[in-house]
Formats: sequence, structure tokens, C-alpha cells
Amino acid sequence: MGDWLAACDAARRVAPDNAAAARDFFQAWFQPYRIGTPDRQGTLFAGYYEPEIRGSLKRGGIYQTPVYRRPPDLQRTRDAQGHMHTGRKEGTKFVPYATRAQIDGGALAHHKLELLWVADPVDLFFMQVQGAGRVRLPNEQVVRLSFDGHNGQPYVPLGQVMVQKGYLEAGHVSLTAIRDWLETHPAQARSVMEANPNYVFFTELPSDSTDVGTPGALGVPLTPGRSLAVDRHAIPLGAPVWINTAVNAAGHVETWKRLGFAQDLSRDVKGTGRVDLYLGWGPEAAQDAAAQHSVGQLIVLLPRKAAKEAVRDAASGDGAS
Repeated sequence: MGDWLAACDAARRVAPDNAAAARDFFQAWFQPYRIGTPDRQGTLFAGYYEPEIRGSLKRGGIYQTPVYRRPPDLQRTRDAQGHMHTGRKEGTKFVPYATRAQIDGGALAHHKLELLWVADPVDLFFMQVQGAGRVRLPNEQVVRLSFDGHNGQPYVPLGQVMVQKGYLEAGHVSLTAIRDWLETHPAQARSVMEANPNYVFFTELPSDSTDVGTPGALGVPLTPGRSLAVDRHAIPLGAPVWINTAVNAAGHVETWKRLGFAQDLSRDVKGTGRVDLYLGWGPEAAQDAAAQHSVGQLIVLLPRKAAKEAVRDAASGDGAS
């Protein structure tokens, strides 16, 4: 943290509407550090978003799928080797929490954990994959939901499962293809989704926050086109990063060369070979995120002292680039 203090203090003296001063600030206080992969092919930029789905505060009619808040007995503990585990206490034992199949089967029913009810279980599944969402009620009011933990079960990518079962071809896996298959095979959809035992719980955000992005891993609202989900072991959370890649925006490809920030985490992002761009909310963001799959260059800006240490670690074989 000490490596960042001087730069943070200097940032407070930069007027937010002064582009020249902002440029001078980054050039004075930060060292560009190119993020690479062993094959030197660059970084994969995928996309994510906040889905908007239909739901109700009460169960009835088409609204039969519950959206659960975090159960009070869900706990995290550290074992003797220092590894974190998620589960619950059962007497004197710490046991795994219920799987997706068990929760779908009613493991949490009658515990008064329902935040609301949605019409389509596939919608809920994709909202859990994205980690946040917006639910539009019958009166058109929007309820915002944010990630509030998961059951600790392993996350299994559905595309991988569907390729293994022969439902999709290996070269044609995408969010759109997965969703289309689930919606056209309703009799099999539940069992396929339950092949991913991981289950996400939500909390409701204030109703006056509909014009900003969901809070990321730092608790700061994400900014469409500027916030990235990273592996915190490879790129420090909060770090400014320079983005140079092609992005699918509103149905056409644009080249983005812009400053962003590492503000979120993703279970799909491991190491330096991939980051996820936050693209906003609603149908257009959903289309952009589904189409987003490009390779580009990612440059992390580190305080000059930290950059020197990173270069030293890289030279010794411990670095990312």
C-alpha cells in the first residue's frame, strides 16, 4: 500500500475536468508495464454486463423461480493449511453447502430467503453468471441486485458441459448459443444448468442507483467501458490500465485505446491471459457482451517504485511479462 500513497495524494490535487493535468499526473507518477502471456499473443478481452429480466415481489402466475438472499448459515472458514472453505456448521462439523440441484429441489424453501420471483430460470442462471442484474417488476419499477456470495461449490462452465454432452460444437460456444439451446430444450435445461453446482446469492441495492453500474469488488460502482474484472493475483485491484483492443459496440467493431481501471473480479479470469470488460446494463449491453471476444494489449500503470519491483521479479522468473 505504501507504494501507492504518494500517487494517491497527488491525484487529489488534479482537477477532474482538466485532461492535460490528468495526463501529466499519470506520466509523472506511473510506469507503464506491459502485461503479456507466455506465447506473447496478447490479452483476451471478453465482456460482461448486468442483465435486465422480468420478476415480481410475490410468487404467482409465471413468477415461480425464487431469487435468494445470502442464507444466514452460510460461512467461510480457513483450514490448517490456510485455505478458505465455504459451507455451514452441522453440529461440530463444517460441511459443504447445498448444491444448485439441491437448492433447485427446495433445500432453501420455507426459510424466508426469497428476495423476489422471476419468470424464467434461465434468466436467473445468466444473472448468477454475471453476478448482478436488474429485475423489472410488473409496475415497471426496477429492483437492482448485486452479488452477495455463493455456496462455495465449484464453478463449472456450462459451455464445457454442453460440448461434452454433444449439445454444442467446440468452436461454436458463446453466451448466445448456450442461451438459445437452453430456451429451445426446456425439458433438459434444468439438468444441464445443474451440472454447474455453483449458486450465487444476491442483495438488493438502493432504488436510487439505477443510473450507475453495479458495485464491483472494491465496492465502487462500475463504469461501462472503463471497468475491468481481473485476476487480483496478477493485476492489483484499483490499478489504472491502458486498454488497446477491438470492441463490439452497438453492433459494429470499434478500436478502443483508453484508460480503464481494475475494479472487479471474475471466476473465469485467471492470470494475465484474459480480462473482462464491463459493458453496462440492458439488452444492448447484453448483445455487446455476447459478441465481445478480441485479443489486444493491456498495459498496467504501476507507481514507479512498484514497477521497478515488478520488473525485478519478472527478471527472476516470478513476473507476468
